[in-house]
Amino acid sequence: MAGTTARTAASLVGVHRNSAAFYFHRLREVVAYEPEAESEAMLGGEIEVDASYSGCRQKGRRGRGAAGKIPVFGLLKHGGKVYTRVIPDAAGKTLVPIIERKVTPDSIVYSHSWRGYNALDFSSFKHFRINHSELFAEGRNHIDGIENFWNQAKRHMRKFNGVPREHFALYLKEFEWRFNTPDPKRQLTTLRQWVRKNMG
Repeated sequence: MAGTTARTAASLVGVHRNSAAFYFHRLREVVAYEPEAESEAMLGGEIEVDASYSGCRQKGRRGRGAAGKIPVFGLLKHGGKVYTRVIPDAAGKTLVPIIERKVTPDSIVYSHSWRGYNALDFSSFKHFRINHSELFAEGRNHIDGIENFWNQAKRHMRKFNGVPREHFALYLKEFEWRFNTPDPKRQLTTLRQWVRKNMG
């Protein structure tokens, strides 16, 4: 996929754009499935968590409660890998179980001051909040890593001129995989292995 669009790929290799779009869709399904199937490894140490909202640009309210936006949630290990999910909402009952499943006990969890994270104050984690209305970061207490990931993901999505809502999770997991596997040679090797396994 190389981060390009199906239309561009179709033009480069001389196939119909619908054929390229179908193949790209299948590749994204494999990329979304394989990392989850291969490893349920938990994140440990210092973990940043953040919910965000993605989707097409439009006028009106932004952020939590914005119409037409897709809520997403991410966890990022400081200096390490990211894990993302499309979520139904940013309520504590949605966010906290994901954190409990993916983060090892006694880890340090950084979040902003959204009330959905209140339960973390009484959990097995060391919980630190960042109040963006007062400060963005204080020493190592920050969530700028996961917020930078969201910014990169949104820039990546824009090149597709709109991602269908029903396929958004696949595009998100593709970008997560690219972020966690930055070496293009390793990406290609891994994709070939997965294709032989799932599409051969």
